[in-house]
Amino acid sequence: MKQTDVVTFGCRLNALESEVIRKHARAAGLQNALIVNTCAVTREAERQARQSIRKLRRDNPNATIIVTGCAAQLDPDTYAAMPEVDRVIGNEEKLNPRSYIEGRNEAIDVTDIMTVTETAGHLLDGFESRTRAFVQIQQGCDHRCTFCIIPFARGPNRSVPADDLVHHVRTLVGNGYKEAVLTGVDICSYGYDLTGKPRLGDLVQKILHEVPELYRLRLSTLDPAAIDDTLLAVFAEEPRLMPHAHLSLQAADDMVLKRMKRRHSRQDAMDTCERLRHARPDIVFGADIIAGFPTETDAMFDNTLNAVQDMGLTFLHVFPYSERPGTPAANMPSVPEAVRKERAQTLRRVGETAQRDFFSRQIGQDVDVLVEKIGNHGAQGHCPYFAPVHGLDNAAPGSIVKARISGIDGESLTGHVLEQRAA
Repeated sequence: MKQTDVVTFGCRLNALESEVIRKHARAAGLQNALIVNTCAVTREAERQARQSIRKLRRDNPNATIIVTGCAAQLDPDTYAAMPEVDRVIGNEEKLNPRSYIEGRNEAIDVTDIMTVTETAGHLLDGFESRTRAFVQIQQGCDHRCTFCIIPFARGPNRSVPADDLVHHVRTLVGNGYKEAVLTGVDICSYGYDLTGKPRLGDLVQKILHEVPELYRLRLSTLDPAAIDDTLLAVFAEEPRLMPHAHLSLQAADDMVLKRMKRRHSRQDAMDTCERLRHARPDIVFGADIIAGFPTETDAMFDNTLNAVQDMGLTFLHVFPYSERPGTPAANMPSVPEAVRKERAQTLRRVGETAQRDFFSRQIGQDVDVLVEKIGNHGAQGHCPYFAPVHGLDNAAPGSIVKARISGIDGESLTGHVLEQRAA
């Protein structure tokens, strides 16, 4: 019998939850099963998941195939109807160890996610093949952006108590992890449902204060409308908080933002970047951007395009707009798909130029790199700005080395080791 494997699509939170799934499935003794953890953020993500399911069945005719994740939560009947699929379980069920006991054969086991109140009773002590640990600090989202279906796949905002998270990070550090990444669906909403309503900045400050052995702390995607003053202060005062902020920008035209039902304006996003840059002058920004949102004109698109330079963005994650049935934006006048794709390509080209310019400025600089693995070009990892670096001789995975950047190789920097910082 073959050991259970997990195929993951989508975000960092899904990657973390796939580790939970793998742990539960193996503890339950589930054998010869393939679990597909799907994403629903775009139609393309769902298409890829269905394509993967069909290929998995062709390659593994005798395996049990279980489908879960956001796409399965939203549309369980469609996945259950696929002849390749044996079971469909929801986003709540996938984190329950009982879901993987041999002999369970419900075709569909999916809870109404909007009624779920529990959060992250599955904090992990380790991760397979990872040198950084993802820490889920909250789940769900209470906002209703007109393009987004994810709140209906993930449920309402619910946060993990800070003391539990501190204990968890301390355990991870004790198990050898040098870097923790705080993640969730909407981490800037952390704490609104907890007693005293602590903010994300309070949590970050508490973790860094109470776990001094943690070398590096990162944050996943930040909402430009909800970055609190304490978080700004921590960026300014604490070098262990990495100088990289990935923003859920989505657009930089005020009319488009209004129709998206975002909570920030173009100027608000500009001001957020300036405040963060004032707190941490070397900070580097990434951004999620949607190209070709319904009603977006050429002039509106140009406002977003110009924001790459105006806001000093370096790493872009660009999506052509994708209709999601059940969202208000799906009923708005659409932009032709060819125009969406063209605009996305234009944004990506501008993003590539911005990234290349940033990489060029790094040549000759000394940076600390968390080494993650040995690849075809020697040891490789990420610097504090989350830029990949390879060519690091034979530095050991899990170590932090001081490296001098010597060049650019496609999407990565190259460098050589000057000294080891931490084993």
